[in-house]
Amino acid sequence: MTDTNNQAPQRTPLYQSHVDSDGKLVDFSGWELPIHYGSQIEEHEAVRTDAGMFDVSHMVIVDVKGADSKAWLQKLLANDVSKLKTVGKALYSPMLNEQGGIIDDLIVYLSNADETEYRIVSNAGTRDKDMAHFEKTAQDFDVTLSERTELAMLAIQGPNAVEKLAQVKPNWADTLAAITPFVGADLTDIEGKDWFVARTGYTGEDGVEVIMHADDAPAFFEQLKAAGIKPAGLGARDTLRMEAGMNLYGHDMDETISPYDCNMGWTLALKDDRKFIGREALVNNRKQAKDGNTAMKQVGLLMTSRGVLREGMEVTINQGTDNEQKGVITSGTFSPSLKNSIAIARVPTTLADDDNVQIDLRGKGKFVDVRVLKLPFVRNGKQQFED
Repeated sequence: MTDTNNQAPQRTPLYQSHVDSDGKLVDFSGWELPIHYGSQIEEHEAVRTDAGMFDVSHMVIVDVKGADSKAWLQKLLANDVSKLKTVGKALYSPMLNEQGGIIDDLIVYLSNADETEYRIVSNAGTRDKDMAHFEKTAQDFDVTLSERTELAMLAIQGPNAVEKLAQVKPNWADTLAAITPFVGADLTDIEGKDWFVARTGYTGEDGVEVIMHADDAPAFFEQLKAAGIKPAGLGARDTLRMEAGMNLYGHDMDETISPYDCNMGWTLALKDDRKFIGREALVNNRKQAKDGNTAMKQVGLLMTSRGVLREGMEVTINQGTDNEQKGVITSGTFSPSLKNSIAIARVPTTLADDDNVQIDLRGKGKFVDVRVLKLPFVRNGKQQFED
């Protein structure tokens, strides 16, 4: 995380919009952002049933240009940018250290047809170490990295998000209809310089993320708000992403965690001999997994009794038996959609379907049963498991 102890929080171009919308502002990764605008539950439900919007202008946007752009990204990332066959296509990938731990997770977009221009969107809390890693690894490549601090970004999410956005921007309608999940489109010819829209998000719902110049953001925010797209804060963003089974960097994954341990094995492109940072460690991890020696895996936990599951709580499997094992909750909350507490947890890969799994909620030896589920809990507004 960025050291912000001696710095005042930064403000996004939408700071005044949040104040005017009665947002309760908090320090998040060195940025002053709304945790809610009065009701986290209402904001959560708006995204699940209608449309909401989040200011994500604190995210780091870096444009990559140069003859070696593709080669550099193929070394930098565990997923392979050669999968990006059309301009605007997006790829989700971890960026690893040599030990196979996750430095950060990010999205990269292909910006031109000759594969010499890309755009990276990464996490605000990891900005300093990400930029240092980008620059260090790029030294031997013909690439130029440009951080686009003059841009703003809004995530518009929910089952009615695209329809309502098209009402606000009728001239975007054809573009919005054409982009599929993990595809973006440059809107320069339609809207003007720096406008870009992509069918991406962090909520488990349909929707888009829109990038624009900072000067254009407040008016756009007001247009969306007037169209019934509800401003939503960090609180709803967290409960939505947890219900959708999506990792949060620094909680469910970090530099000590392998992608195999946090349900990110699907992001690893290992079928060819591409040499990327962390590959050797991953191959060793995969061999251990095949031999049954990989330590941990990621699961969801559902608790139907009273109380709330919290990050850091110990997970006990087969408590009091010779086969007792331990895990840990990496994210926990009360789920507004399920009306029960949920958690993302890291547990031994040997966990069996008939194992007894419990949490000591108050650390006093009073264990509460929890149900182990495959993630996600909720996707596209629907519960993903049987009662």
